Amino acid sequence: MKFLKDIVRILKKTAWPTRKQSWKDFASVMQYTAFFVAIIYLFDLILSRGLVSLINLF
Repeated sequence: MKFLKDIVRILKKTAWPTRKQSWKDFASVMQYTAFFVAIIYLFDLILSRGLVSLINLF
């Protein structure tokens, strides 16, 4: 039972983000996700066009 009391005590001491900070964090995650999706898409596009042109040589 001491374990559960310790968990509750730790959770009460935790500094939780405000609603505004949560939205900022969410926006940051979405921006990073969009950035990496674009980078992966461009890499895939360059790679696939390169392979197609290489196949067309033969």
